[in-house]
Amino acid sequence: MTPGARVAAAADILDAIRDGQAAEQALTTWARGSRFAGSKDRAAVRDHVYDALRARRSLGDGSGRALMINLAKRDGRDVAALFTGEGHAPAALDDAERAALSSAMRLLDAQSCDIPDWLWPIWQQSLGDDARLAARVQQHRADVFLRVNGRRTSTADAISALAEDQITVQQHPEIVGCLRVLTNPRRVKLAAAYLDGRVELQDASSQFAISKLRVPAGGRVLDYCAGGGGKALGIADQFDAQVFAHDIAPQRMADLSTRAARAGVDVPQIATDDLVRTAPFDLVFCDAPCSGSGTWRRTPDAKWRLTQARLDSLQGMQADVIAAGAKLVRPGGVLAYATCSVLAVENDAIVDAFCARHPTWQRRARHQLLPGENGDGFYLCLLENT
Repeated sequence: MTPGARVAAAADILDAIRDGQAAEQALTTWARGSRFAGSKDRAAVRDHVYDALRARRSLGDGSGRALMINLAKRDGRDVAALFTGEGHAPAALDDAERAALSSAMRLLDAQSCDIPDWLWPIWQQSLGDDARLAARVQQHRADVFLRVNGRRTSTADAISALAEDQITVQQHPEIVGCLRVLTNPRRVKLAAAYLDGRVELQDASSQFAISKLRVPAGGRVLDYCAGGGGKALGIADQFDAQVFAHDIAPQRMADLSTRAARAGVDVPQIATDDLVRTAPFDLVFCDAPCSGSGTWRRTPDAKWRLTQARLDSLQGMQADVIAAGAKLVRPGGVLAYATCSVLAVENDAIVDAFCARHPTWQRRARHQLLPGENGDGFYLCLLENT
């Protein structure tokens, strides 16, 4: 595909998303109907779509074609060379489009920061002076990070092994065993170091959270909302402990056994009905369902799909999760409440309300990471039952 053809395909996919399709669904539908597109073409089209979604409002919030015109302008590309009308490229610019290109859009704060109007006050209240910076960081792609599996290899050996597959990395400035991928991130899952369990894909913020946990030697840990099990695997790698995983939707953990075997750890899965019988645990890690507002660089369509009603519903789930997790902690144990959100209503507000209802529980540590060059946004609060 020519560069123009890729732009045309991205514009069509963006129109399908605007009509209500989820981004992944729209991309999959296009790929299945475009067998001529090679892997590099599919990757380029995907990048175009996600780049436009990350900055949808600041790019004018228009049609797929309009978004791609403004994205090309923002990124300093030759718009006229992409919009030629030749072959499979999109039609040449009309007079109105050329005039719009030569003028600057006037945007309000919420628009320039690519935050929905209804969410902007909540965003500002949560982030204060960091509100604009945290929003604008998410207008661009996030880096890919890897976790070195210390049970399989050393950081130095992992770096060397990745280099053999033309993947260059650098060590995170603050987190031991955390590697930022500098080149060829799409090759990671084909690399020998990944296939044999020496490295695992995991954002730096999650690795940071794991590093802040306190687990006694031989202790018992429950990853209560495990999902794919990445944090359970990280905990099992870092601590000498028995680590268990649970999720209310067990199908989310379908790949966990395979991943655990590859990593050389054992992470038994516990059904919901068996939780009370298997408790208590020294640490219960509750990574609650949330808006994902700290990770919108990776899932930008989630930002545009979030509504006030959905946010209210999530807060109800979060209150249920922290209360349920607390019941599984042994006396003197630790409850870790976490989200990948930067919104106070999902973080401190949930913890404050829980502590008000359960006064024997006290905060022991609190961490709020904002999205930036060293990882996604993430919230972690460690509580102890005194």
